[in-house]
Formats: sequence, C-alpha cells, structure tokens
Amino acid sequence: MIHSLSGGVITLYDKILYAFVQIDGEDVKRWFISPFPRIKAGDKAVVPVGKYGEAEATVLRVECVTAQTAPFPVKQMREIIRLLP
Repeated sequence: MIHSLSGGVITLYDKILYAFVQIDGEDVKRWFISPFPRIKAGDKAVVPVGKYGEAEATVLRVECVTAQTAPFPVKQMREIIRLLP
C-alpha cells in the first residue's frame, strides 16, 4: 500500500484493458472492458447492447489502464462477450 500526502491510502490496482468500439452499421461508439489480453484495434467483437441484446462491433482503440485512470468507473462497465475470428 502507498500512503497519500493527505493521510489516506492509495490502493494499487491491476491493469485493465479498455476497448473503444464502434457498433457495426451504426454511429454508436462505446467503451468496454476486454477480458481478452490479445485484443487490438481492428478486431471484430460481440458486445452487449441494451438489457439482453448483443451486437457485432469493430475495435477502434485499446488502452491499458488502472481503475484509477480508467475513462469510466470499472464497476459501471460491461465486458466484451467474445472476439470474432
């Protein structure tokens, strides 16, 4: 653990892969957490849409971040379901 100057404790987090994807056939772009370590820009993936739906998407960008530097809170993010060949 690392202590901050204000007396609190800063927790060390593991790295998390965030993927910025565009849903195929739409102008919708969203961030998802990727459980796949070899994901890269240009890959095709299946992502959750709505409450129970799925859609194919193209990965535009991948960033390796910590929970503290993530573009969105980790607990509110959804994961990519699978990568397509």
